[in-house]
Amino acid sequence: MESVDPTLIAILIFAIASGYGLWYRQSRGKVKRSSRGDSGALTSAVIGQELGTRASLLQFSSAFCTPCRATRVLITDVIEGLEGVAHIDIDAESHLELVRKLDIRSTPTTLFLDRNGIEKGRAIGAPKRAQLLEAIDALLI
Repeated sequence: MESVDPTLIAILIFAIASGYGLWYRQSRGKVKRSSRGDSGALTSAVIGQELGTRASLLQFSSAFCTPCRATRVLITDVIEGLEGVAHIDIDAESHLELVRKLDIRSTPTTLFLDRNGIEKGRAIGAPKRAQLLEAIDALLI
């Protein structure tokens, strides 16, 4: 029985890991249009906090998540001075029923809600400032 060259195994593992890394990097932090459509509005009663009168950014975080803290700071900075836009930070671990209902799979995940509480987009991971501004502008039109 012939043995497999260890160099070939190392190259294969490197290629698979690199492919996964590229996919992960491309899929995180981007604001994507919601695939949920108009499947139902989120209300203040469901969320437990008041929604913004013009738009709401609903961020799901966890206690030891460093990107969650960075996202929180970025969103707070971006919406400062935007009247009627609310940032609601929800601890995912304390709201598991809501996490399951909204199909939140990782933190941070930020949902972009219009004035009626309808999800119009979401960012999985920490979004970039430009993408965040673009998504908020789209909500306010």
